[in-house]
Amino acid sequence: MDLTTTALLDLSHSLAGDYLSGFPYPWQALDGIKELILTLGPRLDPAEYEERAPQVWVHKTAEIAPTAYLGAPCIIGRSTEVRHCAFIRGSALVGAGCVVGNSVELKNVILFDGVQTPHYNYVGDSILGYKAHMGAGSVTSNVKSDKTLVAVRDGERTIPTGRKKFGAILGDHVEVGCNSVLNPGAVIGPRASIYPTSSVRGTVPPDHIYKGPGQVVRREPGD
Repeated sequence: MDLTTTALLDLSHSLAGDYLSGFPYPWQALDGIKELILTLGPRLDPAEYEERAPQVWVHKTAEIAPTAYLGAPCIIGRSTEVRHCAFIRGSALVGAGCVVGNSVELKNVILFDGVQTPHYNYVGDSILGYKAHMGAGSVTSNVKSDKTLVAVRDGERTIPTGRKKFGAILGDHVEVGCNSVLNPGAVIGPRASIYPTSSVRGTVPPDHIYKGPGQVVRREPGD
């Protein structure tokens, strides 16, 4: 599977596009998300964005529930909804037309335009591509239980990341079923789907459906 940044993500659908283009693999960009937001924020057009709190930039068309928490630094894009009791801990770059739903927690993430995390999701140390969708209760697990460094495992190939914290990379148009867990270092190719209640390790190729361990099948027309 091609795990490079441009194979997984259409960089035209994020304010982070230029930044991400400088990394062969997208997880290499995770360390710099905070600094990226601190660089982009002051440059945003004040006719479109307002700094609602120090280092918290929100597009004027975004809808932010009064019970949502926006931790610095973060950017919330055009026409995005941040719903009741959402907890944005910080270092979150949320694109245009996204949904950050009730009781969703974000930390050190890039959400491309059109991403939906609508219900009870945790997304940490992760990048979600254009129009990726996480079903209710699905989460990224970003630390291994033994606290060792995360590696990306693609078949017989293992790529060390050097990171203790790394959740998942979701390519464009990925669908993650309800109550699924994406284990540390999971990389899901564009247009892939994950069955509900799955526990995913390693990679899922583009245009495939993950039904369970050893049950990864190519998507057929109409699926």
